[in-house]
Amino acid sequence: MDPRSPEFLYIGFVLPMLFSLTLVGEGLYKISKQQEGYMTFFLGLVFLMGIIVGFFFCIC
Repeated sequence: MDPRSPEFLYIGFVLPMLFSLTLVGEGLYKISKQQEGYMTFFLGLVFLMGIIVGFFFCIC
């Protein structure tokens, strides 16, 4: 499987990125409602940063 194929891009980066953005959005929503959402927000950001770093390592 070629790592530059669209299927790999979709499965490897787009779906996890949507998941991490969902975590960030849920964390922000909970924070705005004065609930405990800091951990969800932080984990979403960490996961998002991991995806971005993995993307740059895959490209090079």
